[in-house]
Amino acid sequence: MPTTPPDASSFRPETSGGARRHNEGHGRRLTAAFEALEAFPALAESRNRILRLFTQDQPCTAEIVGVVESDAAMAVAVLRLANQAEGKTRGRVDNVVKAVEVLTPEAVHALAGRARTFDFFERTGVWDVAPEQFRLHALATQRAADRLAAELNYTHRDRLMVTALLHDIGKLVLIHAYPGYPGQVHGDARTPEERLHRERRELGVDHALVGGVLARRWGLPKTIASTIERHHADDAGEDAAYVRLADMLAHYGQGSPISPAELLKAARRIEMSPPALRRVMYELPYPQNGRQRQIDPSPLSDREQEVLKRLATGKVYKQIASELSLSTSTVRTHLHNIYGKLGAVDRAQAVLVATERGWI
Repeated sequence: MPTTPPDASSFRPETSGGARRHNEGHGRRLTAAFEALEAFPALAESRNRILRLFTQDQPCTAEIVGVVESDAAMAVAVLRLANQAEGKTRGRVDNVVKAVEVLTPEAVHALAGRARTFDFFERTGVWDVAPEQFRLHALATQRAADRLAAELNYTHRDRLMVTALLHDIGKLVLIHAYPGYPGQVHGDARTPEERLHRERRELGVDHALVGGVLARRWGLPKTIASTIERHHADDAGEDAAYVRLADMLAHYGQGSPISPAELLKAARRIEMSPPALRRVMYELPYPQNGRQRQIDPSPLSDREQEVLKRLATGKVYKQIASELSLSTSTVRTHLHNIYGKLGAVDRAQAVLVATERGWI
C-alpha cells in the first residue's frame, strides 16, 4: 500500500494510527540510510590518483579537479568542506573548480589521504558493488550532460559536472534502506519514468526527492540539491533539465529502453532541436578527448600564446613571423621561452601540454 509522500524536511508526515507507524518506519529506515552514507567510500583508484599527483613538483589543478569530479564520494567531501569555510563563499560553492580554489590543492590532498575507500577486487559486504555501479551511470550521465552543454553553450558547465555526477545519490539511500531495492521495487518497469512511478507507489518517495534531502543534509548549495530533487520533473529548468535529458541519454547509451517521445520532450526543455539531439546521440558512444578547461593560470605571455597557437596549426616560423609582424629570430626566441616555461622538449610536446591545460 503506498504511503503519502513525506515532507522533504523530515520524511515524517502527520498521520494517525497504523499509517503513522508505517511512515515512522520509513523515517527510521531513511534516517539510518542517511547516516550510513556518511561512510560511503571513494574508489581506491580515485584516492590514489590524487595522492600520485602530489608526487610531482607542482600538481596540476585541472587534473585534481578532474579526479574529484569523477568520484561521487570525493566530490561530496570536497564540496562539503568548501561550503563550511568561513567567508563570502560559505554555503555557495556549487562546483569542484571553485571548491579546490577555496580549499587549496593541499587541503584536497589531505582530504584524500583520510578518505575511506572501496576496491572492486577487495570489497567487503557493506556496500558490495554499489559504488562501482553508481559511478558507471553517474559518469555516463555526466559525460552526456557536458556534451549537451557544449552543444548549446550552457553557462554553468562546471556546476553541471557536479549535479550530473550526484543526480542519483538518492538511489544509494534507498539501496541501504530497503533490501528489495531496486529489483523488487521496480519489478518489470523498463523506462526511467516507469521506475520512478514504482518507487512512489511502493515506497511513497522516489530517489530524486530522497537525494535532494540528502544533499541538503550535507550542506550543499540549493542549486545542487534542487537539481537532484527535480531531475525527473517535467517542468525542470536549467541544470535539472540538462540532467534529465543526460540521464535518458546515458540509459540509451547503455542499451536500456528509452521513450523517443520523452527524449524529444526533454530536449525541448533545453531548446535543443531534433537534429542537434540526433547528432549528440550519434557521437556519445565514441571516445572523446574531453573539453579544454583553463583552470591553472597560463605561464605564457599573450604573445607567446599567439605564437604557440599558430605553431599548433602547422605553420612554420616564416608564416608565424609574417602574421605577427615579427622577425623569424624573435619567433625562435619566443618558442625557446615557451619550451622552458612548459617543460617541453619540442613543439609537439609544447602544443600537447598547452592544449591539455586549456591555454591554447
